[in-house]
Amino acid sequence: MKKIEKKELAVAALQNGTVIDHIPSESLFNVVDLLNIRSLNSSVTIGFNLDSPLMGKKGIIKIADVTYPEAILNRIALIAPHAVVNIIKDYEVVEKRPVTLPDELIDIVKCGNPKCISNNEPMRSHFHVVDSERRTLRCHYCECVMAGEELSLK
Repeated sequence: MKKIEKKELAVAALQNGTVIDHIPSESLFNVVDLLNIRSLNSSVTIGFNLDSPLMGKKGIIKIADVTYPEAILNRIALIAPHAVVNIIKDYEVVEKRPVTLPDELIDIVKCGNPKCISNNEPMRSHFHVVDSERRTLRCHYCECVMAGEELSLK
């Protein structure tokens, strides 16, 4: 019997939906939570610690029959700034784009200032993006500035 060398893991092609690629492995499950994937009834494929020539290890999420609004997908830029979103229709990629941080983030990030009103009153947090490359945010209420690893999702 001839031995067949397998070099790739076969994952079923997606007929319609969203594929989010180039997610750092350490951020993958934060993206799952951010998109509320656990509550979906659609088929979801999650690849964790996959080999990547560019990243070393990466994560990927394939969500069947779901397309998210751009504003939702761009939240991913907070924790996976180099992620790429692919929109699939009839097994073809019809749109491929990097995530980009929006100018404002509402009710996504927790303010690092314990005295901020958003931490002490029942209200939504509100941040302005100061520097999207460094993921630097400024709180709308107390003007506390936070960046990168200091950011804590709600």
